[in-house]
Amino acid sequence: MGTYYDPLWVTTGFLGWRRGGATRIEAIKAGLDGGITLIDTAELYKSEPLVAKAIEGKKREDIFIATKVWPNHLHGDSLVRAFNGSLRRLGTPYLDLYQVHWPNPRVPIKETMSAMEELVAAGKLRHIGVSNFNLEQLKQAQTALAKSELTSLQLDYSLIHRDVEREILPYCDAEGIALLAYYPLGHGKLPSDPRLEQISSARGKTRAEVALQWLAEKPNVFPIPRASNPEHVRDNAGASGWELSESERRELDQKFR
Repeated sequence: MGTYYDPLWVTTGFLGWRRGGATRIEAIKAGLDGGITLIDTAELYKSEPLVAKAIEGKKREDIFIATKVWPNHLHGDSLVRAFNGSLRRLGTPYLDLYQVHWPNPRVPIKETMSAMEELVAAGKLRHIGVSNFNLEQLKQAQTALAKSELTSLQLDYSLIHRDVEREILPYCDAEGIALLAYYPLGHGKLPSDPRLEQISSARGKTRAEVALQWLAEKPNVFPIPRASNPEHVRDNAGASGWELSESERRELDQKFR
């Protein structure tokens, strides 16, 4: 589940306003109840406190919490402060995944990755990732790590946005790097295509469930649809426990290429 909502939410979050916060907490809870275990957030999103509320009473070890550090916090000391701030807002003693939200060419990637590795060594962080990095930047981040492996890369990836398939996805497959696919439903612009409708109808699934399953069946790809509405999240949870046929996958591959 992703917890980026919209620019207005982020802007008002800086003022301490969280309109619709209760509904979004219920949406995250609905996902957890439906078997979704990965929650992705970021310091910028202003949704970390909602995640904290949603996971209250849950076994921490059953949930995979990922958050992100903003580019102006990538110097060593600043990154550690931002990390500890996220821990406080999330109400957790450790993070499963900490990601560089966007690259910052003004900060040496070695400095950023060294600070990440210190957090791993301290037992506060399990995995290191990046977001919105191109292939060259991804390789630089890998090289900058001395003792840890780069676990994940987060990028825009869906049936209708497939740029990552040219170079980045094959590289991640070869390196064992997980790809977290944000906007997996095309940022609300999933087309009403006859073939997609036909597969959805034949399977008794929504178009969203088919689109998410198409992504989830790819090796090391983890779609993270937005968790803002409990009903939609429950529908998204239906994207697991079944498989597309080979012909269905091939048709979707070709139709939306």
